[in-house]
Amino acid sequence: MIPYLQETVAFLLTVVIVVPLCRAVKVSPIIGFLVVGAAIGPFGLAIVGDVKGVRHFAELGVVFLLFMIGLELSFERLKAFSSLIFGLGAAQVLVTAALIGLIAFGWGNSIEASVIIGLCLALSSTAMVMQLLDERGEMSATHGRASFAVLLFQDLAVVPILILVSALGADGGNVWGEVVMALLRAAVAVAAIVVIGRYVLRYLFRTVARTRSVDVFTAMTLLAILATSLVTGYAGLSMALGAFLAGLLLAETEFRHQVESEIEPFKGILLGLFFMGVGMSIDFLLVADQAFWVALAVIGLILLKSAVIYLLGMAFGLPRHDAARSGLLLGEAGEFAFVVIGQATLAFQLMPEKTGQFMLIVAALSMALTPLLAVVAARVARALQPVEGGIDANEAEVADLKEHVVLAGYGRIGQTVAAVLRRETIPYVALDLNSGRVRRCRDASEPVYYGDATRTEVLRRAGADRAKVMLVTMDDASAAARTVQAARQLWPDLKILVRARDNQHSGHLCAIGADAVVPETLEASLQLAGHVLRSLGNTPDMVNDCIEKIREREYAPVCQLVPKEPDPQEV
Repeated sequence: MIPYLQETVAFLLTVVIVVPLCRAVKVSPIIGFLVVGAAIGPFGLAIVGDVKGVRHFAELGVVFLLFMIGLELSFERLKAFSSLIFGLGAAQVLVTAALIGLIAFGWGNSIEASVIIGLCLALSSTAMVMQLLDERGEMSATHGRASFAVLLFQDLAVVPILILVSALGADGGNVWGEVVMALLRAAVAVAAIVVIGRYVLRYLFRTVARTRSVDVFTAMTLLAILATSLVTGYAGLSMALGAFLAGLLLAETEFRHQVESEIEPFKGILLGLFFMGVGMSIDFLLVADQAFWVALAVIGLILLKSAVIYLLGMAFGLPRHDAARSGLLLGEAGEFAFVVIGQATLAFQLMPEKTGQFMLIVAALSMALTPLLAVVAARVARALQPVEGGIDANEAEVADLKEHVVLAGYGRIGQTVAAVLRRETIPYVALDLNSGRVRRCRDASEPVYYGDATRTEVLRRAGADRAKVMLVTMDDASAAARTVQAARQLWPDLKILVRARDNQHSGHLCAIGADAVVPETLEASLQLAGHVLRSLGNTPDMVNDCIEKIREREYAPVCQLVPKEPDPQEV
């Protein structure tokens, strides 16, 4: 028999059945994977016995997830997270670890065991939280960015925690020397990936692209992910952090979208396997035997971490509803607990095996509750959210935004553009005067505020002075003109794009300061003409060339065209 063939068949059958079923009943597929994992694992029907081997392989799902997250960001965008990463993230790990460690020590554990328990339970599940944020389209929301920042620092904290575990378990020796050397190796590895990878990856991908071979391109993408993960793994860092760095490097290249389409299936399948591995780790006999203490520990862990993150989030300027939502999302333990506790119990004997098994059960159950925590977090945030939902009431939410997009008007066009921005993880702020629409969008955690975009003070509160682009999509032609004129007078360097009714309206908008306009009547006509030409058998290249020439002829008299993006094949 081929190794792991039975497990592979069971897993693929699960994917085929569970994902469509969960989507049909509008439940996160994560729950389905957890339930099936628990059912077929060694503590259920025992169809899969080697949980440790499955879990090791399934960790690639977390690696690919972090790569995709890095691919949707860039080093420039990451700078905007720096205060949250090294401020809120560091404070959360230190405060939470100290409190949990004190509780563990008071419960009769040794100092070494208490420190390890505190540190590993202070970390949250990157795989669970990021997947849920992605499913719900909340990565670019305030609580999504805050949660991501905390999780990123937690990944950085993996190195010192592993070093500390090794130091506590060592029999003498130069502990501080080992710590310094380990940190130095980690710093060199990260610097090498960032400096060398910035040039090498682009060159390699351009070389591979010239072959026009899909297989070779896919192989190159997998090589980039796994090689950088291997480098950080050898340096003592998290493999997922290496994949994240690889994603950041490729996000700045012209191959980003193709790479994303190649990796998406791998990420989804391997993450499903990871969630099943978590479900397989739940020992129902131990849970039933110590049901009260297990439940108390799980609930206590979630409440403690949620409270700490809520208070720290408020201290770092998050609105209370976003601080509460981030706290509940990050209230569970993380996958790193399986690594640390396993080393502490088996490799170094720093805690009794029974205690380690209990902690693993607590970690697994808390992770299994993450989808439920996300639902509760949304309802709690809705209850704590300011009633008016105006830009004045929520100014703290946009205070840290830079290089974002301001959408003046959130009708059908504004919502379509916002969907693209969310997909690309580009921060934006939208203004609209339809209170019902604003309320519905706020309930869905979209950064939409009640405000009149013709007023410069409202635009300033939306961060227009720090924005990179403002898109005006308002139905009222005179209101759109007043918005453009006011923004251009105050912020000459702001890029202003406007939806116009026709060429006459376009000419007026350009005269008062718009950088580019899109006449909706002309665009609708061109799109319909394109469909007609394609239906008559014309090639897509011919149709696009024809439409582009008409655009140049019609748009040129009224406004300068937005520069066309380079074709990756021409680069």
